[in-house]
Amino acid sequence: MRRVNFFSVDYISTRDTSKTPYKFTDILLGGLAPDGGLYVPVAYPRITPERLAQWRTLLDEKGYAALAAEVVKLFVSDIPPVKIEELTANAYRTPVFADEEIVPVTSLEDGIYLAHLSEGPTAAFKDMAMQLLGEFFEFELARREATLNILGATSGDTGSSAEYAMRGRDNIRVFMLTPAGRMTPFQQAQMFGLDEPNIFNIALDGVFDDCQDVVKEVNADAAFKEKYYIGAVNSINWARLLAQTIYYISTYLKVTEAPGEGQEPQQISFCVPTGNFGDICAGHITKQMGLPVDKLIVATNENDVLHEFFTTGQYRPRSAAETQATSSPSMDISRASNFERFIFDVLERDADRTSDLFAVQAKADGFELDDYLMEQIRADYGFLSGKSTHADRLSTIRATHTDHDVMIDPHTADGVFVARGVADRVDTPIVVLETALPVKFSETIVEATGVEPDVPERFAEIMHADRHVVDMPNDAETVKQYIATIADSNAAEDNE
Repeated sequence: MRRVNFFSVDYISTRDTSKTPYKFTDILLGGLAPDGGLYVPVAYPRITPERLAQWRTLLDEKGYAALAAEVVKLFVSDIPPVKIEELTANAYRTPVFADEEIVPVTSLEDGIYLAHLSEGPTAAFKDMAMQLLGEFFEFELARREATLNILGATSGDTGSSAEYAMRGRDNIRVFMLTPAGRMTPFQQAQMFGLDEPNIFNIALDGVFDDCQDVVKEVNADAAFKEKYYIGAVNSINWARLLAQTIYYISTYLKVTEAPGEGQEPQQISFCVPTGNFGDICAGHITKQMGLPVDKLIVATNENDVLHEFFTTGQYRPRSAAETQATSSPSMDISRASNFERFIFDVLERDADRTSDLFAVQAKADGFELDDYLMEQIRADYGFLSGKSTHADRLSTIRATHTDHDVMIDPHTADGVFVARGVADRVDTPIVVLETALPVKFSETIVEATGVEPDVPERFAEIMHADRHVVDMPNDAETVKQYIATIADSNAAEDNE
């Protein structure tokens, strides 16, 4: 397996054969690269045993925010280190997060742990990245004296996490596309209940992949993107993945003990519910950095494009009509945006080949990798996969509640079900990354257990708020016109 052993804080596009370098703040506000590719570091910084030992002490003594600062510094050279420490301290604190540990880890059963990523303001793992992204954005926009129009797409949790992270911030407007009628009532209430002058919800007539395609189409209009300063909060934004690498590291340090003299560090595995390949891509990055990770286990629902790839080598995106509406809706995705970053690494960072594969993918034809590369993906990169169904989710939620007195949401149930299914092929402890609190999916929880999930006090009145959302057709030009109207109107008011 090819690994880069030198440190760099330059970034390149997965499709740029010239490898034009950018710094972190060059790519922070923009999302996609101009050529349609995704930004990645020129090289992944290394986690040495010495650095890991230092981080273990740091996490114990100073907590998650301090660890986050040290990880971010490895990837960012154009923000002063003292400012990075300030930004991470602002992002990862109580009462923004309900637990002082930020990401507590508990044992579920023999060999399986839960990393609790839902302690943030919207009770979803997306808060882990969005809170830091909000700090980055506000800092950089103030430095540039600029205004950013964020355009995003959500299948459920990204939207509310982004809106709660960006609301009330100076020089930021958020335009969030949602698939009309495809989110749970709680998810809709979280987003559409926000009455903030810089937040704009758009219910698109389509599925999540349609929303994502509109975001990409708008970003592809270079003139419009430049005029209206369009930015991204979806996981196509590198800063999202950077923030997510931190909780892999903190979880590893919580589950393992420091090795004794002459001992090899303990390895663990991660099972990650995923549709867009963002959360688990962060795990891939930490493994390439040298974190002692054994297996990375992809857990999908009935929309099993990724599971099909990891078992057959065929990446076959589905159409909107083929994308099923399931009881784990945040994973109802059939074109995984972050997958390109992973394939770029697998292809030894060959931008020509990557561009060819994903140009085909954009036409919905997909591609297939040969047996040699697939064996490398399974053996060297450590990937396994599994899928679950509605019935599997219900039985997993029910059994976990009955046997362990632990309530999990449907997406986490996908992860637990898959982790149990592959446990006999994994020789290391498996950490399932929790995705959300059960309250966000109460209908499925009641179906599984007959019990209403607990409603944290901070969400007690959320279902009663007025709704603020605009319905739109699945059309990028209509979305652009809406953004332009809002932005121009605001600019006119500012100039009065």
